[in-house]
Amino acid sequence: MSTFLSAEWRKLAMANYAIDPAILKPFIPYKTELDDWNGACYVSLVGFMFLQTQLLGIKIPGHVNFEEVNLRFYVRYKDGVEWKRGVVFVKEIVPKAMIAWVANNVYGENYEALPMRHDWQIGKNKQVISYGWKKQQWHEMILNASSAPEDIAAGSKAEFITEHYWGYTQRGQSKTGEYEVQHPRWQTYEVTDYSINVDFELSYGPVFSFLNNMEPQSALLAEGSAIKVLNSRTIR
Repeated sequence: MSTFLSAEWRKLAMANYAIDPAILKPFIPYKTELDDWNGACYVSLVGFMFLQTQLLGIKIPGHVNFEEVNLRFYVRYKDGVEWKRGVVFVKEIVPKAMIAWVANNVYGENYEALPMRHDWQIGKNKQVISYGWKKQQWHEMILNASSAPEDIAAGSKAEFITEHYWGYTQRGQSKTGEYEVQHPRWQTYEVTDYSINVDFELSYGPVFSFLNNMEPQSALLAEGSAIKVLNSRTIR
């Protein structure tokens, strides 16, 4: 299958919340089911940078390097005898209106274009990574972490959160979009502190307002890598 998009995804800040799986029922795409880790269902707030972005092999001026923040959860799909582990995005926020328009109208995703900012303070022994977006007010996630990368342990929660290589999009009651994301296994940094200053109701709707009063069960900072997003197909 041919490559639709290539880029680097770098400094992925992830705040992970264990929630009641019933909340996600309306968002689960056709023929997929919730994926869990040790019986817990997670949603993740994820901020990162798109760098060196190419669409169908072409760099589009003004759309090469930009932030993204998304709220996502985890599913799996049985394709024959193979279980594919993937993610579903509740919403993806980017600072580029054209990207949001193409994603919403061509690929059926739920993107929103908003003013965004990021700050990377990378030192010898520590780093501070932040991502922000403005919807009525500024919302921001900030992670303090070490500067020493570590391999992700097999069977860990960090492996569960990062090792999903498929994306699924709800396109109707009996139709789901599927695409593959290719990248090597990532390394992470030890997170020593974090701050989540986000109004989830403003950003993601009343269904997720309860996250305003929850602390994440874990926070991760992954270095990221070059990635490829392959062209999508439809599951009926």
